Amino acid sequence: MRQNYCIASMRVLGLLLLLAAGAFAGESAVLSSGSRLHVDRHETDGTRIRLYTGSGYIEMDAAQVRGFEADEPAPLSLAPVVSSVPPNPTPAPTLAPDALPVLSPEQLADRAADKYGLPRKLVRSVIAAESAFQPKAVSPKGAVGLMQLMPGTAATLGADPNDPVQNVDAGARYLRDLLLKYDGFLWHALAAYNAGPGAVEKYKGVPPYRETIDYVKRIDSDYKKGN
Repeated sequence: MRQNYCIASMRVLGLLLLLAAGAFAGESAVLSSGSRLHVDRHETDGTRIRLYTGSGYIEMDAAQVRGFEADEPAPLSLAPVVSSVPPNPTPAPTLAPDALPVLSPEQLADRAADKYGLPRKLVRSVIAAESAFQPKAVSPKGAVGLMQLMPGTAATLGADPNDPVQNVDAGARYLRDLLLKYDGFLWHALAAYNAGPGAVEKYKGVPPYRETIDYVKRIDSDYKKGN
């Protein structure tokens, strides 16, 4: 089953967490798919490689990495910074909560995807399968909102599942974490989102549950339509 989704998974891995290098130098891991992933540093342990980014790391098979290229540090500007703010600026008016812009479910999906380095189409496909873009959707099992978070999962992520903004943000963050956990393999991550990581680990892949298999195939098919 691993071969059935290897290509799609590598595409997701290549897009996952492409973080800006900022003003410091690091290196770029050149993946076997041709994609490049900026990292701070790497460590090799036999047939496994750890790619460190920020406070975490991604671990994958050494065969998935062609090599590494050092990044050049960004040039620092020596020009003085002149503030255009007057000495006693007039405070900006505070908007009442009702005056704040309300984002559509699609806009929430795109914003969360950009925040966590995920393809926009992938997050939209997950929301479409989970709730058909209905913010107040509640499943028979108690999953809530656009990304159908269980109350326990939402609590672990520090989010209010009834708030569409927090719901989508936490769901996208959880999906990102699952992709990291399973080395970018999309079907593993989607199966864990639907059936739980325990089921994926028990069956060493997508569990033989008809609901989960249909769920993974539906999202994978919809996601590929946009790529």
